[in-house]
Parts: sequence; C-alpha cells; structure tokens
Amino acid sequence: MDDLSVSSRDGSVPPSMSIDKLFPALLECFGIILCGYVAGRTNIISATQAKGLGNFVSKFALPALLFKNMVLLDFGDVIWPFFFSILVAKATVFFIVCVLTLLLADRESRFSKAGLFSIFATQSNDFALGFPIVEALYRNTHPEYLQYIYLVAPVSLMILNPLGFAFCEVQRWRTGQHQQQSKVKVLGLVVLQVIRNPIIFMVVIGVISHFLLKQKIPPFMEEFVDGLANSFGGTALFYLGLSMVGQLKKLTRSTVVALILLITAKLLVMPLICRGMLEVLDLSSSLNHSSLSNYAFLYGVFPTAPSVAIYASHYNMELEVVTSGMVISTFLSAPIMYVSAWLLTIPWMDPTVLALALQNVSFNISIICLFTLVWSVAVMLLSRKFGRVPHMFTINLFVAQLLACVGMISWNFAVKGESLLGQVLSFTLLYSSLYSTYVWPGLISLSMLLMRRSEEVKVRPGLALIAGWGLPVLAVSVVLLSGERMPDTIDSAFFYGKTQVICTSVVLCVSIAVCGVSLALLSRQTQDHQTLQIGSRSDSEEDLIPACDTNTQNNIDQPSTAGSINADCQMCECECAGVQPMPDMITSTRERSSTSSGLCGQRCASTGCLLVEEEQKEADRENTDTQTTRHVLMCLLLTVSLLANLFSCLWWLFNKVPGRLYLELQFFCVVANYGQGLMSFAFFGLDKHLIISPFKKRLVSLWQRWSPEVTGSTASEEIRLTCGQFLTFHREQCIKDVVHKKRCGERSSTETFLGSDLVRWLKSVGLASDSGEAVAYGSRLLEGGVIQHITNEHGFQDEALHYRFT
Repeated sequence: MDDLSVSSRDGSVPPSMSIDKLFPALLECFGIILCGYVAGRTNIISATQAKGLGNFVSKFALPALLFKNMVLLDFGDVIWPFFFSILVAKATVFFIVCVLTLLLADRESRFSKAGLFSIFATQSNDFALGFPIVEALYRNTHPEYLQYIYLVAPVSLMILNPLGFAFCEVQRWRTGQHQQQSKVKVLGLVVLQVIRNPIIFMVVIGVISHFLLKQKIPPFMEEFVDGLANSFGGTALFYLGLSMVGQLKKLTRSTVVALILLITAKLLVMPLICRGMLEVLDLSSSLNHSSLSNYAFLYGVFPTAPSVAIYASHYNMELEVVTSGMVISTFLSAPIMYVSAWLLTIPWMDPTVLALALQNVSFNISIICLFTLVWSVAVMLLSRKFGRVPHMFTINLFVAQLLACVGMISWNFAVKGESLLGQVLSFTLLYSSLYSTYVWPGLISLSMLLMRRSEEVKVRPGLALIAGWGLPVLAVSVVLLSGERMPDTIDSAFFYGKTQVICTSVVLCVSIAVCGVSLALLSRQTQDHQTLQIGSRSDSEEDLIPACDTNTQNNIDQPSTAGSINADCQMCECECAGVQPMPDMITSTRERSSTSSGLCGQRCASTGCLLVEEEQKEADRENTDTQTTRHVLMCLLLTVSLLANLFSCLWWLFNKVPGRLYLELQFFCVVANYGQGLMSFAFFGLDKHLIISPFKKRLVSLWQRWSPEVTGSTASEEIRLTCGQFLTFHREQCIKDVVHKKRCGERSSTETFLGSDLVRWLKSVGLASDSGEAVAYGSRLLEGGVIQHITNEHGFQDEALHYRFT
C-alpha cells in the first residue's frame, strides 16, 4: 500500500495525501463509535443519559470548537473557488432531492419528506467524523485544508437547513397543527429556530470576534475555550455510536427504496458533483488544483450528521428513513472513503502495479470473507432455517459465495505458476461459483414473490437448484469451449477475452431482470396486502365489539359459578381478539378469581397452553417479517452490485480505452464480487436466538463470576430496594392498569400482562424515563420474585411475552 501511494507516472509527482495514515484514522473513529454503540446496546448508558451527552456535544463542545476556529481562521489562505464549489454542489443536490421528492412522494406528506430528505442528503458529519479523516490525510501535505472544514460546514447550517425547516413547518401548517397561524408567523418560527441554534450563533460571534480580536483569543479565556473545544472529538464519536442503538428496527420494507436513493445521493452523487463543480469553478492548472479536486470528492463522501435524526424527531416526521439512513450511511462511508482515497492515487500508478493491486485486493478480501461465510453457513445450519423457503435458496447463495472466495484464492496461486491446467481448473471453479452468485439473488426474489402470492412456492426446489448451479456451469462451459485465452493476463475477468465478457453480460442481464421485476412486484403486493389487512381488521373489530359487550352484560347479571366460568372465557375471547372487555366484567372476574376452579397454577407447564402458543406465533411472525426484510435488502444491494458489473462489461466492450473512471469501477466490482460474504454475515450471521441472546447470557454470567462479591451485594441491595418500593407504592395500581385475565386452556384462565405493556406503564408513571430503564426495572422485579414469566423460560423483555404477578 505504501509503495502504491508514492509511486508516480514519471517519478517526480508526489502524492497529495498520506494514504498510509487513513486506515488508522478510520480505525480510531469507528472504534470509538463501536464503543458507544456497545455502551448503549448493553444499557450501560441509557437513552436519557445519552440525550444529556448529546446536549453537551451540540450546545457546548461544538459551539466552542467553532468559535475557536472561526477566530483563528486565516481568510487570506482560503481558496474561495473551493468554498463556492461546495456551496453550489450542496445547493444542487438539495434542489434535486427536493424537487424529485415533491414530484414523486404522496401528497399527504410530500413537504415534510422534501425538507428532511434534502437536509439528509446535504448535511455532513463534518466535525466528529470528517475532521479526523482530513487531518490524517492532509496534515503533512496540505495542513491548510483542515480549516476549510470550519468554513464550509456552516453552508448547510445557515443556508440550506432553514429551507428544509420551512418545508417541515409548511407540512405542520397543512396538517392543521399550526393552521391558525399566519404564513408570516410560520416564517418567523423558522428564522427564530435558526437564530436560537447555538452552533450558528457561535459561528456568527466567531466571525465578528475574528476581526475585533485580530485572530487571537484573549489569554484569560483561551484555556476555557480550549477545554471545551478539545472535549468534542471523542465525545462526539461516542455519542454517534449511542445514537445508533435501535435505529435499524425502525426500517420497514416500504422505506427501503427511499432510503437507498437517499444514501446514493449522499455517498455517490454528492462527491461527484463536488468534484465536478470544483473543476468548473477553479480554472487554475497548478498541482494544488488536483489535490483540491480530490479533497472535494472526499468531502462529499462524509456521511450524514446525527443531528438530522434530531430534526426528524423534533418534527415527528420521517423518523424511519432518517434514523436508519444515518446509521447505514455512516458505516458505508468507511469503505467508500478508504477505497476512494486509494483510487485517487491511480493517476500515479503504473499499469502493472495497478493489475497487481487489483489482484491483491481480490485475494485479501476473499480471505476475510471466507471466514465470515463459513460462520454464516454454520449459523444457517444450526438454526435449522435452511429447510424452508427462501432460506433454502439463501444457503445456496452462501455456498456459492464461499466457493467464489476459494476459487479466487486458488486463482491467486495458479496465475503465478506456469501450469495451464491449474489456471483452467481455478478459473472453472471461480467463475462457476461467481456466476452462481449472480443467479441466486434473482431466484430468492422470485421465491419471495411466489410466497406472497400463494403462501406456497410453486417452483420445485429441484428446478431452482438446476437453475442456480446448472446455468452457471453451462455458461462457463460455453466460455471454455468457444473462448480464446488471453496471454500474459492475471485478471480473471478477462482470461478468455471478449467471449467471457459477453457471456458474463448475458448472465448479469438475466439475473438483473428477474431480480428487479420480482422485487418491484413484491413491493407493490406488500403495500396492497398491508392495506387489505388494515381494512379487514377494522371491519372485524366493528363486528366484535357490540356482540362482546352484549354478551358480557348478560353474563354479569348471572351470579352462578357456571356464569363465572362463562364470563371468564368470554372475557378471554374478547382479549384474544384484540378487543378490550368492559370494566365491570374485569372487576367481577377479578373478584371471583380466588374461587374460580378454572385458574392456572403458578407455572404454565402445559404444551397446549394458548398463551404459550400465542407467544410462539408472535415470535414466528416477527421473525418472518425480519427475515423477509433482510432478504429484500440483501437482494436489492446485490442487484446494485450486478448493475455495476454489467456497466463494467459494457464499458470494456464498447470503449477500447476505458480510462480512469473505468479503473475505479473495476475496483468497486472486485469489492462487490468477493466481498459479498461481509453482507451475508451482516444480515444473517448474527442470529438473535442462536448467537446474540446466548452470548449476552454468557457475558453476564462471566461478569458475575469475576466479581461475585461486589456485583452480588450491590445487585441484591438494588433489587431489594426496587421490589420493596414497587410492592409498597405501585403494585395495586399496576395490576389495575395492565393485568388482564386471559384464557390459557379450554376451561382455564390466568391473570397476565405483556412485557411491552409493563414497559409503557413504567414510563407513563415516571418509574423509568426510557425503554432501557424500564426493561432494567422489570428485570429487577423478575429477579426479586415480584413477577415471573408464565413458563419461566424468558427474562423480562420489551416484547409480547406474558408475565404474571407472584
């Protein structure tokens, strides 16, 4: 890597960035982000505490950092075409996203989407994540570039964001939340919100102080400002990790398309426009122009700032897309920044060195993905999901990806030797499996479409196996029989020349067509199914409520024991149907709970318990929805990689001098082809029931074993105090509010509540400020014996699990 970064075309042109320092900087930034995520995920720091940390970062540390750098900024060294190119680029992307959203979004929410989506695509995480990257790349070569971050960041905050806020206020006004206010008052609210932002306020104060203080902070306040400013870096990255916890749960299939388009606009379109605008506005021909052009491209790759999620939460609009997009764009930006910074050194690379670099990237990423794919296949086998569709096809995709990595590793050794037979065998294994990875996403998408239509896949698995493995083998056979081997090439993509590229293009076109059409039809049918399901549920509730109330009232008037059992059963039927029973009925059944012969015992051990079956059905439904969403996302991302491969093939066929952009595309295709294992591991390698939950339990047990005295005494005292407080002051009211009698057998019932209901109740009465604290509170009640799960198989969770008071 170091040799590649300093090599040059003529041996005299030095690199404009220190590429060897980029990886440590990325590791530092994303390591701190990961620490924050783990702290929030394990509830070491609750959501309320994280909010306080976020307030410190946004209202104290960042304003102090901006004030300091605006005072010290040397405007004489600024290359203003760079500033205006970023301004025009951000305004262009803002305008494009805004106009497209207004044209394509539904009329009920198009203004809020236009405002927030435009902010999402233009506001970068300049300070927490961008500044360390720029410092690592340019500190030794162009240290003046560091101050540009503080110059271009206010472009979004002071110019573009107010326009987005205006659209959100218009949406509020149209939906009636502020319809009584005049348009002038709405505009005033937007201006006031901008002025009250401490970041903007301190930028203005810093610019004024720059001229009044002559670029020098007074000694009496210098240490104070430095203390606040220096606390920003690590704290902001840690808070970024905290803010990511639980955000991907808000992602739904209906928001996938909008999310992918926004991420594309932020991470791909924005850097290209930034660089293009600098080429247009900066007409100088110096070497500094080239480095500024590269800098503009890298600046555009910076991910979306977490403050955009705060804006969405403030307006309570488009939370699913914005929060999920913030997480995904942050983690996607790391490989994009690394690969982009490396590819920007391509003009100084020798073609032979470039071919070797391409081969080394393929080899290295294949080794990494080999381990992740072995893990993913093992998880799929141990979870026993491979026996049902679409997991039956997914495991075939994993095996094809695994064989592709093995084929690339063997090709790396075969191409260095002189054995033609070894090269042909390695090529056959490599491209048979690689073509199979192109075919299986289309088959997975098609199977999900057929499942949605008829709940049973009409395509036999044998036919899918023939298509998924037979067609790639057939295509490779055609290449081997009719292709002409290219001499002196180490690139497997062109080992058999034009015939191989044409065959690859045909396979890609077929797979893209099948996958694209299937995903489009699946998305449309999902929306129709959800609409139909909501309508049918409304109709059923209208039919059930009057009948339930009438029967309940008749049974209340009957004081016999038989009537008691009937009332219990009918109340259970009402609650199981999702209908709230009459209050008088609940009271009467509770009064009879001590004498009714149909009550369950303290632990439900029956295999036919209705509540256990209900929990299992709910868990299966949630797992099915989650797995379907993961399959859709995986197929969609794989389709994007297939498109990149198709463009690469067509570019090579129709342009004999591909140029530099083609080389960048080739690197992307290599990462996409042999890095599929990372995507598979991210979606399916961390099974909740097989990996995450046992790991958490094991970690807790190890922690308790390492510090039994301190942990045991502290935990016991905390549990005792919590249980005592709850039993004394809150138990009776909690039973009245959340406990309901439900039928658990043909003639038996029990008083239970859902874990999610108790979490909401604890937050509503102030015993917990957020869901994390509520789950911790409920866990202490369970450990103290105040509550228990109906089968004692689960700890306390914020889910549809049934618990009872002991």
